[in-house]
Amino acid sequence: MADRRLLTGLALLALVAGYALLVPWVAGVDDRVTDFAAARQAPSWAHLFGTDSAGRDLFVRTAAGLRISLLIAVVCAVLSVLIGALVGALSAAAGGWVDRVTMRVVDAVNAVPHLLLGIVLVALFRGSLVAIIASIALTHWTQVARIVRAEVLSLRDREHVDAALLGGAGRWRVVRRHLLPAAAPQALVAAVLLLPHAVWHESTLSFLGLGLPPHAASLGTLLQEARSSLLLGGWWTLVFPALGLVLATLAVAAVGSALRDRTALPERAGARL
Repeated sequence: MADRRLLTGLALLALVAGYALLVPWVAGVDDRVTDFAAARQAPSWAHLFGTDSAGRDLFVRTAAGLRISLLIAVVCAVLSVLIGALVGALSAAAGGWVDRVTMRVVDAVNAVPHLLLGIVLVALFRGSLVAIIASIALTHWTQVARIVRAEVLSLRDREHVDAALLGGAGRWRVVRRHLLPAAAPQALVAAVLLLPHAVWHESTLSFLGLGLPPHAASLGTLLQEARSSLLLGGWWTLVFPALGLVLATLAVAAVGSALRDRTALPERAGARL
């Protein structure tokens, strides 16, 4: 079942990624160029997804927006996992008061609504791509830290770790050479599962007008622009960007869920033994 879900998710993800990467390149059209004479045209063979209020082809613009949103999500997921894995591993390896203080910091970050904190950070540097990435990465590392910490705690008393310590290896060398590699599969799954959250977080910020500038295509800016067109009957300006957002989320979520189940299978088998 997990294999079937993984293959389905990978196929859908490949389709979404291929659309996002290839369509803007094959079309050879600058999605920022306006043509008000072609504004708000319904879907047709000339414009498969119709055009927006500025006459831009939504088939190309949705692909460009999906590409930017996925790129931001990947960067944010990688940064979140790096921060969370480092914090979780060091906390578990140090133990004692260091571990307790670190976990209280994690609880404090979790207590603050992520979207609210992201809005505050982005509002200080409106339109900055770095600010958007930082706002997402700095609010989504805590779950990774807890996952990695739990994994390192379960491995810390294993025989090969004790042997390395008795052999003269330092604590941080053991963390780097033994504990972090063992926790890497869980961190990878966490990174994949973070991607949908990052996509929706970026889209929400852009929809609220705090993300990328209006001329830069992302799923959030497309949905934000669709509000005015929707009142004039331009349903396609909302449907197709929203469909891209939903399909990307479903694809990544299916892959992440299948990977999580696959990594859990050895643990379940070991528990039965």
